[in-house]
Amino acid sequence: MEAKGTFVKNPKKILFASLIGSTIEFYDFFLYGTVASLVFNQLFFPNDDPFVSLLIAYASFGVTFFIRPIGGLIFSHMGDKFGRKNTLVISLLLMGISTVCIGLLPTYQSIGVMAPILLIFLRLVQGIALGGEWGGAVLLAVESAPKEQRGFYGSFPAMGIPFGMLLGTCSISLMSKLPEAQFLGWGWRIPFILSAVLVAVGIWIRRGLGETSAFEEEKQKGNVVKVPLFETLLYHWKAVLISLGAKCVEVGPFYVFSTFFIGYSTGTLGFSRTTALNIVTAATIVTVICIPLMGKLSDKIGRKRVFMMGAASLALFSFPYFYLMSLKSVFLTYVISIIALGILWSAIASIIGTMFTEMFSTNVGYTGITLGYQSGSALFGGTAPMIATVLLSAYKNSWVPLAIFIGILCIASLVSVSFIRNNKIDSKTQAGGMYPLNQANVQE
Repeated sequence: MEAKGTFVKNPKKILFASLIGSTIEFYDFFLYGTVASLVFNQLFFPNDDPFVSLLIAYASFGVTFFIRPIGGLIFSHMGDKFGRKNTLVISLLLMGISTVCIGLLPTYQSIGVMAPILLIFLRLVQGIALGGEWGGAVLLAVESAPKEQRGFYGSFPAMGIPFGMLLGTCSISLMSKLPEAQFLGWGWRIPFILSAVLVAVGIWIRRGLGETSAFEEEKQKGNVVKVPLFETLLYHWKAVLISLGAKCVEVGPFYVFSTFFIGYSTGTLGFSRTTALNIVTAATIVTVICIPLMGKLSDKIGRKRVFMMGAASLALFSFPYFYLMSLKSVFLTYVISIIALGILWSAIASIIGTMFTEMFSTNVGYTGITLGYQSGSALFGGTAPMIATVLLSAYKNSWVPLAIFIGILCIASLVSVSFIRNNKIDSKTQAGGMYPLNQANVQE
């Protein structure tokens, strides 16, 4: 019999709940990134120099990454003290409201400088909401998984990243078939406004869930800490640093292969907007397929091994990726995008949440994984399109600095994760699947 207040023991519902919320959050979040280089640089950040307009648009995309750790700390504190469920409902609602408001926002031509100010404000609200989403979604899945399937369960929130981007890219691609004037006038707004429907569905599903059994066990034992952040920094600081370094290869290349790619392929390579969006869409479909497969693989050979293989392969592929793209062949660009984003990146994204979760004890799990993940996103994710754009301009459209940039991020993550001992599931696993740092899952 199920104890009152514990998590609903329905694997399909658990996986769907963790996937749907993550998908909606990232759909809303990526809509902005997709539209930034196509619309916002013209309607909200007009400038005589197209490069400056594009750079400012990317900056508005990137600034939200620096607010994500703040949102993460707020929501993770609530999640570790009061439970995962309600925290996730609030973050989803906050994201939905801000996204719909972006779709209704007047442009620079209508209200002047208030347009970019309001746009950036709403973007920051999105960042706060997303900062609290990812850690909770991962815990929702991993804390409810059988110990031999944590990698597979933990891959479902990760699937929300490409699913969200896929929905966002497809919706903008569909709207971009409109005549240019109509697309810029109202077409781009439709995907933002329709987010309200997705959010309503996500909230309805999540409200039907109880609390996770792992959190309830910690609560009954009296292990809920007063200030999770202090506990995390005092006893889990090594794990935070390792997770921060591990994020380099997960978040930096992703935004180069997706957000930066759209502006680069249309501006430098001369591809049409539809072609660029279709390439990202094709690669994303492959990513969605590969992520759960990589999660299953990590249950067999270990998280660390899968991560290291993915990061090393991505480092080696960085030069061929940009060289082949420089040939301006649409077919080759499809192929390399599918390899880079669809296959190699999925090996990293599929297990990073589970790997982080296994580095922290349950009572600070939300705070621990959120602190490293969101800080890494701020440092290496939001800045990636801007750095790539600056490198491209500084070196006269040469692709070599871009490849070196990706390689450096990969190497940084390889070094960081090398300090983790093999965290394949074994008899040391505690309730909820967490490894406290003092049980030596991280090298001293």
